[in-house]
Amino acid sequence: MTEYAELAVTTNFSFLHGASHAEELVVTAKALGLAAIGVADRNTLAGVVRAHMAAREHGVGLLVGARLVPADGPEILCYPRSRAAYGRLSRLLSQGKLAAPKGDCHLTLADILAVSEDQVLIVLPPEPAASGFAAQLEQVALAAPGRTFLAARYAYSGRNRERIARLAELGARCGAPIVAINDVLYHVPDRRPLQDVVTCIREHVTVDTAGFRLEANAERYLKPPEEMARLFRGFEPALARTLEIVRQCDFSLDELSYEYPDEPVPPGSTPQAHLEVLAWQGAEWRYPQGIPVKVRAALEKELGLIADLKYAPYFLTVHDIVAWARGQDILCQGRGSAANSAVCFSLGVTKADAVRLGLLFERFLSPERDGPPDIDLDIESGRREEVIQYVYDRYGRHYAAQVANVITYRSRSAVRDMAKALGADPGQQDAWSKQLDPWKGVAGNLHDVGDHDIPTEVLQLAAEVEHFPRHLGIHSGGMVICD
Repeated sequence: MTEYAELAVTTNFSFLHGASHAEELVVTAKALGLAAIGVADRNTLAGVVRAHMAAREHGVGLLVGARLVPADGPEILCYPRSRAAYGRLSRLLSQGKLAAPKGDCHLTLADILAVSEDQVLIVLPPEPAASGFAAQLEQVALAAPGRTFLAARYAYSGRNRERIARLAELGARCGAPIVAINDVLYHVPDRRPLQDVVTCIREHVTVDTAGFRLEANAERYLKPPEEMARLFRGFEPALARTLEIVRQCDFSLDELSYEYPDEPVPPGSTPQAHLEVLAWQGAEWRYPQGIPVKVRAALEKELGLIADLKYAPYFLTVHDIVAWARGQDILCQGRGSAANSAVCFSLGVTKADAVRLGLLFERFLSPERDGPPDIDLDIESGRREEVIQYVYDRYGRHYAAQVANVITYRSRSAVRDMAKALGADPGQQDAWSKQLDPWKGVAGNLHDVGDHDIPTEVLQLAAEVEHFPRHLGIHSGGMVICD
């Protein structure tokens, strides 16, 4: 029985390129008996998280990577073989995005080669062949010897075997043996029409005028190993190398864990000792007539649990942000279950006296909780940006970032974009979208014959694209800081 791993899989997190959810691709790979799949979205790692969760649930091998698109060279699938290599890939993408306008990523071939240590690089030959490609392929192979491969895809162009043979000869000459891929954009052939439509949206054209921007056929779906073996008969080593790469790339997202940033403490002290000093000082401030016995007992209990769980740096971070905001006369207060903590009250994070009010501390923090407690800070909206900039200045932009929002297609935006790609004028797009009942979703409206006059083909495409990622936005009040 033939074994094969598809190492060029694009999800719908390659916005307006991929036409399937990561979960759909993983489930299909399992059904087809693929040895593994490699998820590599365009200049992003955004799609690998959902793929990882689905692969773990269904027992499918997964390679985590990215499809790097440099401005001066061929596209390259990059798969890290270790935790350190994943870090280098992640930093490369951050560097490229910081150097570009929002939504873009500026990379060069030199940037990619600079982080090539312990990466498997699969170079995608340009179509049509570009002058200088052989020299670039050789350059990559020299930077990553034994870890550079040349992708070969059966393109259904009429001279496929001749083309694959030329690629095999070029790869052998440059030190980059060929590896078989199907360069997957969707999980089943039926998704080809949707892929055509999202291509039109990306290129700002309609289906009637898209021409050669669209794929020539519906073959870029996950194929079973037997079919790939048939297509690459005579080039069996190209199939075997997919398994060789899977064995090399055993990095998993399970190896990642959150690493808290160092919080500065007085010389000779520790985060826990410094937190205890601040907490007791705060308690004396809260209770100038003397700390009540119940409060003292609550503080000792909470500080002991914080020490056991090693969460002192987290509390120091929150205290630092709150103290800075109040020093600037910015309204800032913790809310939610943080009000159940005597430590948070003593630090000035909340105004709720948890002991006096009889609030249950275990709602806030307990040994059974997975991860640190949840302290939400309410900051007056007109001055929130000042606090965000303070956090950037405090930790640096390599250690702090705002959280991304995934903007997804909803029923009306899905109908509007599908209608636009199919050539409907703006007035018609708007009229059709307003006929939808947004509470039912597109699928619910699809069967409500007589309630609207939206063409079936528009609704069918809209039902498929509903909940697809459309682009990334910025969460106005969420930040990540890390080591």
